[in-house]
Amino acid sequence: MHPTKIALIFTAALLAACDKGPEEPASKPSPDDASTETRDTLPEGVTLVETFDGDGAEIAIPYSKYKLDNGLTVILHEDHSDPLAHVDVTYHVGSNREDPGRSGFAHFFEHMMFQGSENVADEEHFKIVQEAGGTLNGTTNTDRTNYYETVPANQLETALWLESDRMGIFLDAVTEKKFEVQRETVKNERGQRVDNRPYGRALETLYAATYPDGHPYSWPVIGWMEDLNRADLKDLKRFFLRWYGPNNATLSIGGDIDRAQTLEWVAKYFGPIPAGPEVKDLPKQPAELEEDRYVTLEDNIHLPALAMMIPTIYYNHEDEPALDAAAAILGQGQDSMLYQRLVQTGRAVQASVTHSCKELACEMWFIVIQNPASGESLAEMEQAVRNTLTEFAERGVSEDDLTKFKAGYESSRVFGLESVSGKVSTLASFETFTGSPKGIDDEIEAYLSVETDDVTEVFDQYIAGKPSVLLSIVPNGKKELAAAPQNYEWQRTIPESYGDDSEALALRPVKDDFDRSVQPTPGINPKVELPAIKDGELANGVRLLSVQNDETPTVTVRAVFGVGQRDEPRGKAGLTALTAALMEEATTERSAAEFTEALKRLGASINVSAGKHDTSVTLKVLAKHLDQAMPLMMERILKPDFTEEDFGRVKQQTLESLQQARKTPQGLANRALGAVMRGPEHPLSYPMGGLPDTVANITLDDIESYYEAHFPAHLRGVTVSTSLPHDTTVEALDGLAKLEVSKPARKAIAFQKPEIDGRTVYLVNKEGAAQSSLRASQHALPYDALGDYYLAGLGNFPLGGNFSSRINLNLREDKGYTYGARTYLSGEPDSGLYTFSSEVNKDATADALSEVITELENFDSKGMTEAEFDYLRSAIGQQEARKYETPGKKLGLLNRILAYDLPLDYRSQQNAILQETDRETLNRVITDLLEPEKLSFVVVGDAASIRDDVEALGMPIVELDEDGYAKETGKPAEASESASL
Repeated sequence: MHPTKIALIFTAALLAACDKGPEEPASKPSPDDASTETRDTLPEGVTLVETFDGDGAEIAIPYSKYKLDNGLTVILHEDHSDPLAHVDVTYHVGSNREDPGRSGFAHFFEHMMFQGSENVADEEHFKIVQEAGGTLNGTTNTDRTNYYETVPANQLETALWLESDRMGIFLDAVTEKKFEVQRETVKNERGQRVDNRPYGRALETLYAATYPDGHPYSWPVIGWMEDLNRADLKDLKRFFLRWYGPNNATLSIGGDIDRAQTLEWVAKYFGPIPAGPEVKDLPKQPAELEEDRYVTLEDNIHLPALAMMIPTIYYNHEDEPALDAAAAILGQGQDSMLYQRLVQTGRAVQASVTHSCKELACEMWFIVIQNPASGESLAEMEQAVRNTLTEFAERGVSEDDLTKFKAGYESSRVFGLESVSGKVSTLASFETFTGSPKGIDDEIEAYLSVETDDVTEVFDQYIAGKPSVLLSIVPNGKKELAAAPQNYEWQRTIPESYGDDSEALALRPVKDDFDRSVQPTPGINPKVELPAIKDGELANGVRLLSVQNDETPTVTVRAVFGVGQRDEPRGKAGLTALTAALMEEATTERSAAEFTEALKRLGASINVSAGKHDTSVTLKVLAKHLDQAMPLMMERILKPDFTEEDFGRVKQQTLESLQQARKTPQGLANRALGAVMRGPEHPLSYPMGGLPDTVANITLDDIESYYEAHFPAHLRGVTVSTSLPHDTTVEALDGLAKLEVSKPARKAIAFQKPEIDGRTVYLVNKEGAAQSSLRASQHALPYDALGDYYLAGLGNFPLGGNFSSRINLNLREDKGYTYGARTYLSGEPDSGLYTFSSEVNKDATADALSEVITELENFDSKGMTEAEFDYLRSAIGQQEARKYETPGKKLGLLNRILAYDLPLDYRSQQNAILQETDRETLNRVITDLLEPEKLSFVVVGDAASIRDDVEALGMPIVELDEDGYAKETGKPAEASESASL
């Protein structure tokens, strides 16, 4: 499916490639079919276009497609496996439809569409959907904007009413105040995701250097700041009237729906909306380069990086599958050519290749994060990429290369269809970009039909010897580290005026024959049953929890071991994570590359994940390959090689990554909060990966001893989501059943939690930060699924536990200080914290802190209102339909039961508690927990800009270093009063 957004994330070093849709039309209804719908049986104004029943394909999404007289395309998919409905409205407008100098409008408008419409009050869209037990959001990319809701099936009409109201009668509800608040929110989002993030400006710099001035992809989706500042309300209204007509939209609905009733609602709510101006497809516009362009970007980073981009084709081009295959062979996975050349040898921390597509153009990306410890330069990284391309041309493409690529492709496609939202969004994407929702089977056929000669030909045609843009991202003030001096300066021209400046805004009034102001009354809440859980034991006595999954032919197996961050010895923080990372390297049977190859041939994945209390090994595989994949899982668990070579390389990569993490304000804030609330030496106060000094202390002997002490003996349990019969699954787990296990003897953590006496600000300087990372915390309750911890979580819901909470509405929607703010409980077996978290505009740092204190004090003194109580009871009580839809969510339920030895029906018991508990009880529990007068505030930001305002709040200030220690002593310190007090 088309990607939700395209983002360059160097810490992940991957860009998701576009999937491909069909070109040929879907199957048409047979006139002899008695069940075929006709105009006589359809609502007035609705025409059946086509139906598709899957044609017996192994992977397909049946649907019916309709057209309304106003041009709206409607796609219905029935899936009665869960009592859910998913609604997606995709408008064929992204940032590529913006004018030069008006960048960011498509994304800005996405924000505005949640600010109410004529019959829906400001901020009510979120409230209505969440109160109904649903979830919702919107996304914008270069080529489209979509809005979606997943709701209990009885709430479908409400979702359609909401979407139609903002499609048809939105503009009258737009005010200058809403416009200005959302402008600030978008600017804060840009600060959080772009300006305040390492490598955050890399993508927009690359696009500007690749595409000519005025090209639809020459500006970022989120927009340039100066364009956001220049926009006015009239510009935004004009954008809506030009692009947000029903004739430029696809309404896709899937789930437990009644087709006839759904069509009646669609005709009622969307039919009266007039069509907008005609929208024609933009011409395909792949970039063209005459020579290599070298560009340098200075950033607040630790690890220099190189991004090399070669323009190729465009989305849905016949050569896209073969180019995707070339990218996979070149740089995806531990067996890939670029990884082997650079990462396996320790020359780079990360290296990957991705073929990334958009509607008008595609590019192949080569991303390398340099390892400074290797002593090599970015120029040498560039040469390594070029050498890899030469090697590819010489070695050619093997059948085994394609076997691995095709298996991975098929597996990813199947796993992507586990939810109704996945199915519906796939239909919507194909319709938007190819003109037909049918296509997943055609797409699969195209990818599985790729041959070795196809890959060689597209590589020669589009990649070999072709000019590229080479972006060097270097630390501030160190341009000399670039791969080559900059030889290209991109230019940006902003028109003095636009052709539509003087045009009148032609409103399109909606004429209904019903009262649209009346919110629909939902039907009876669907009865949601907990998934049937089989609770048993393997032959060795290890607990086995399994749940059936019949929607996709997949299996997920998770083996949970009783060792985690809490068990790390003093001075060795990061030992668990480093051990897990090394378990993903070579085994005694195969190299890391050979192991990866074996997995790829099955389209499987095996991940080792370290946690605070447990470490898990998780296998995800298509059901037909389970028997072949389980021996690989056992090899991963039982036979890690722990070579000196792997240890040295992975440890160095970890150290460099930890240094890089110091460049992120969020990372600094979370470490500082842990140090303040638990004490800086407490094992759970550290980031999961540790700190540079603690990881530097870890030896290979430490890794081997830690592994031997805990693996495989401390296997605590196994959880499984499977589409296979239970007995067949259990038989496949024979390797786990034969392990000799023993219960881990875990000592209590011998650390006294610091006392909090009054309010204190702990300030960490992040010079030049565009935003401030704010945290506020107090000690709270340990985890308890059926006691006060659960009740306190309910009590927190209206304060900071959902989008419509007091704190988020205040800081984001009312003040525009932030992109988001929340409060939450984090409970563990023997301790817990209550925490506020947000990233705010640095100029609003002190004001935001003041607002948080006020909100906490008000809630502590009065608790929630009756309306808030009714809202939380409805919102949480109706969420069950979404809780267990996918195999992953079912597995999450099993893992929670295993971790805390909970009753199998604990969720049913929680729902009963929710319905039986009154407002007074919830208020008592949450206000007994809250202590607004005893809060530790962590502020990470540009101290020179924010300190005076923070001091004016009258709280003591303690300055901390990057590791969470008081600057003056290097140790935890009592707060000293600020000089201004």
